[in-house]
Amino acid sequence: MSLATVSLGISTPDTLPAIGQGTWFMGEGRAPRSREIAALQRGLERGLRLIDTAEMYADGEAESVVGEALAGRRDQAYVVSKVYPWNASSSGAIAACEASLKRLNTDYLDLYLLHWPGNVPLEETLEAFERLTNAGKIRHFGVSNFDVEDMQALSSVPGSSHCAVNQVLYHLASRGIEVALRPWQRQHRIPLMAYCPLAQAGGVGPDPLRDPELQALAAEHQLSPAQLLLAWAIRPIDGSRDVIAIPKAATPDHVDDNAKALEVTLDEATLARLDELYPAPSTRVPLDIV
Repeated sequence: MSLATVSLGISTPDTLPAIGQGTWFMGEGRAPRSREIAALQRGLERGLRLIDTAEMYADGEAESVVGEALAGRRDQAYVVSKVYPWNASSSGAIAACEASLKRLNTDYLDLYLLHWPGNVPLEETLEAFERLTNAGKIRHFGVSNFDVEDMQALSSVPGSSHCAVNQVLYHLASRGIEVALRPWQRQHRIPLMAYCPLAQAGGVGPDPLRDPELQALAAEHQLSPAQLLLAWAIRPIDGSRDVIAIPKAATPDHVDDNAKALEVTLDEATLARLDELYPAPSTRVPLDIV
């Protein structure tokens, strides 16, 4: 059975499994560090190559956890990190990237994202990203938490055509991006990276994982609720996939559960039932951010 994959932006040849690994809250002591490392390594073994982190997560400790997990297996991973908006200046982004690389114990990032829109001019940030690319410190760049207007502003900046992805909150109970942002990005062939795809987003919207109707629907298909949510998030639209989901999993068993969703294709009846349970908004709403 072929696994679901997504191709990144038009200038980026990389094709990745449609489910990766998130690291938000790792390195904070909520779970034993050894278990977090083992979970990330299990993900690599299951083909979940993309590992997403950020200098913000646990003040850099999440990057350190990733670095330990990648010891001796860096070539198996597609590493993504993010820079604070206030560090995204011409010199600040260079220093922030160097610090991330040191914590990750690697010479380069596969993808470097601006964590959310800030006050530093985008021209300056993209100039820094270009310098990092030319120096071999990053392979590609993208953005995160950008709404339609932010993406439109980005598109007017020289070099923006190389933007590989926009990472946003997206799950069954938070579908606002489907009204305007996702169509815009599909038109411009910029895929989405969905954080918190299991709706564990600090109180934003209802919690489908605990919904008895969704649990029953998952059971009908011999899926866990998490697998159903992930299969929905990465579902193809008009025959093509444009979403990479990056759930966090702190145990190897949880990683195994997530990885199985790559093999799931939901039929039209199931998708219609999910639409009934959690309909997309009919008009545009503010971008959900956590």
